[in-house]
Amino acid sequence: MSSAKVQKIINDNGVVVFSKSKCPYCNETKSTLRSLDTEFQILELDQMKDGSDIQDALQEITKQRTVPNIFINGKHIGGNSDLQKLSTSQLKGLLKEAGAM
Repeated sequence: MSSAKVQKIINDNGVVVFSKSKCPYCNETKSTLRSLDTEFQILELDQMKDGSDIQDALQEITKQRTVPNIFINGKHIGGNSDLQKLSTSQLKGLLKEAGAM
């Protein structure tokens, strides 16, 4: 999958988490977002035929190869540790801007 297609997924969704189903950091990210009643798009790369291509495209876009790879309102947040560093009020503000709350 090309970087342009991945960028379109990011642009078309308020909150996107590129994840792997068995990754504990991904699960923590999804749990955090669910606890705030967030609407978000999850792409489980390990369950997708073109998952490694998407991961390659994400590396081109963000310079980050690891998952989770989180975007809110088109802005790259980073990984789980970056999400967890945000205060609840900061995170809620970002999610409201994205129309995900």
